[in-house]
Order: sequence, then structure tokens, then C-alpha cells
Amino acid sequence: MAAAFAHHILLSKPSSSFFFTKTLAKSNHGFTAFVSVIRRHKSTQPIAASLLELGGVQISKQDVVKDEPTNNVPDLIFTKLGLQLHRRDNHPLGILKNAIHEYFDSNYNSQFLKFDDLCPIVTTKQNFDDVLVPADHVSRSYNDTYYIDADTVLRCHTSAHQAELLRKGYTNFLVTGDVYRRDSIDSTHYPVFHQMEGVRVFSPNDWNDSGKDGTSYAADDLKACLEGLARHLFGAVEMRWVDTYFPFTNPSFELEIYFQEKWLEVLGCGVMEQEILKRGGKTDNVAWAFGLGLERLAMVLFDIPDIRLFWSTDKRFTSQFTKGQLGIKFKPFSKYPPCYKDMSFWINDSFTENNLCEIVRGVAGDLAEEVVLIDNFTNKKGMTSHCYRITYRSMERSLTDEEINELQWNVRDQVQRQMNVELR
Repeated sequence: MAAAFAHHILLSKPSSSFFFTKTLAKSNHGFTAFVSVIRRHKSTQPIAASLLELGGVQISKQDVVKDEPTNNVPDLIFTKLGLQLHRRDNHPLGILKNAIHEYFDSNYNSQFLKFDDLCPIVTTKQNFDDVLVPADHVSRSYNDTYYIDADTVLRCHTSAHQAELLRKGYTNFLVTGDVYRRDSIDSTHYPVFHQMEGVRVFSPNDWNDSGKDGTSYAADDLKACLEGLARHLFGAVEMRWVDTYFPFTNPSFELEIYFQEKWLEVLGCGVMEQEILKRGGKTDNVAWAFGLGLERLAMVLFDIPDIRLFWSTDKRFTSQFTKGQLGIKFKPFSKYPPCYKDMSFWINDSFTENNLCEIVRGVAGDLAEEVVLIDNFTNKKGMTSHCYRITYRSMERSLTDEEINELQWNVRDQVQRQMNVELR
């Protein structure tokens, strides 16, 4: 749930984690039209037989990328499974994760158990129902979530593991992992990113002598904890709390800090809804939870300008970071020139921008830097035209005109065939 905080806000902001519902304002278009796009987008190449081990579970490509109507996981997403950037001690995400672990170890006498290798394949019950996401919520749509089948998804947030951990009796824990979401293409969004959530459960003995009710006690403890974490990561910064809404906490808050001359949203949090605790077998308890996006904070702490860089294997990037050294400022290597290509087409009722971005990523991979709508209009016949500008740029080398032209022609072809739109 804590990570669901980041999901709640994240759709309009860089990868945070406790922000699941507030800004998910995308339409759920017809399932049949959507699935037809996805099925045409599947690779026709033979499926590799190699196995991945995820959270102690062996997974093959056939387990994730299936030729069935409800599956919308592309080959590109499967290649990210098992990479676990957050478990690499010399990677910015691993450095940040370890710094947060250090804070909790030193301030809570190692009471918080840490989980960072849980399998990202979860049920829809774990991903949605267990954190009180309404049945008709848009976040459940095939436009936003990667479905393996109708009942199984790639987790959208690390909160998908919360109920199970509560049922197993854990009362203080941190969960870190890679999460998956169909999303736009720009410098702060990527279909795979990393979240951390924290949960702390209290019993009546903890607050009975405090003069506070359980909810007030947990809220005060939560704020003290996270203000300390913000100081640990960012130094002596000005902070403010903003009241907000999440479906899984009440009351709910966002923590903002004044950093580099602007207010930065750090995380979302709140006192857990009692229904979630009851489902976890804890009827007499109260708890707090928080969630944050590692990429979001790491981009600020390390001055990393583009989220794609976290996936780079270029030594000019990877060699700049050292275990235990939080906040080393990234030194850009050569800035290669962008190439802009525009594409206009008449959209249909099943069109979604996420589907377009999936196709562009499927063709261009990380060479696609941004996809942005630059013009739209509706003619007298009621037909609506969109014009998108695609920015191509490699972070490691200059692209040739021939490469760009081939990518763009492939994108145009795939968009026309898979989305049934009329190019202009």
C-alpha cells in the first residue's frame, strides 16, 4: 500500500510510489480493440527457453509473454525482469536504497525487516483488491497495467506484497522492488521503475499511555520518522506536510522539501485503513505506511537528467558511482544531438496514447527519448487528428540519418497496422 502511494501520484510525476489513484485519469477504452492492438504487437520470433529466477521462483518467457487475449506484456518488458537495479550496490538506485536502510537500522535498532527480492508477478487481488483499489478504478485497465492473464499482472507497486507480509506476522518492514506500468515516453517516465514502501504496526500498548488515540499516535510517529529520513538524505532542508487523499490511508499526507530553490514532493504516506489491517489478521492494531520512488529521488540527489540512464551499461555512466557514496553528482558525457520526427493521423475510438508509446518503444527501444502531442484538431466531419513529435536520441552515440529514417518508417507502419489509424 505504501508503494501504492507512489503509484497514486506518479502518473503525472516522476517515479514516486505512494501515489496510486489521484492522477490516474486515463480512459479505459474497449477491451476488444485494445487487445487486438496488443496481439499484433507480439513478436513472432521464437521464444527463448532460458529461465529467470525471481524471488525464488523460476520464470520462463512463456510464463510472461503469452499469445492469449488478456496478455499485453511486450518482449521489451520481459527483458527487464530480473535485472533488479536496486540490488546493485554501485548503482544509484542501490546506493539510495542502502542509505534508506541505514537510516532505519540506526534509528530503529534494526527492527525493520527488509525485502528486496520478491517476485514481481502477482495476482490482481494482491495488486488491487488487497489495497482497496475499487473494482471500477481506471488503474485496473489494460491501458495502464501489464496483464499476464486476466488474474495475474506485473506488479504496479510494491504494496502488492503488503497484505501477505502482514498475514505472516511482520509488523515493521521495508519492501523494495521493480514495478511495471504502461506509461508515456519522456525524461522522467519509464515502463519499469523502482519503489520502496515502509510499514509499521502498533498495538494498543504502544499508545495507551500517550494520551493520544491510535490514529493520532501513528500519524505523529510517521511524520517524525519521515522528517528524519528526509534530513538523512537531503540534509537540513525546510519541510512541509500537505494533506491529501489515498484510498488506502486515512489521514493521508505528502511530504515536500525545499531543495535547490523549489518545493519537491518526496513521498506519500498515511495511517493505514483499518480494513487492510483486518484483512491481514490485525484487528486491534493501527499502522502507518509510506511509499517513495527511487528514480524520482535519485534523479535529484545524483543530478541524473534522464530516467533511461539508470539502465545504461556504458562505463562512462556506471563508473561514476561508488557503493556508500550518496549524492555523487553525475557528470554528463558527450551530449548527442536529438532528431525530431513528426507523425499525424486520424484517431479512432480505441486510440490511447499509452498504446502509441508501447509501439514506439517496441520499435525504437531506449532510442525513443520523448513522444509528445504537438497538435490536434477535429474537422467538420467529426474526425480528430493528432500530430505527435517523436524525439530520437542515443545517450551513447550519434545516430545516423539512415537509422532514424528506418525507425520512423517502422513506427509509422506499426502504428497504422496495429492501431487501425489513418496516417496523414
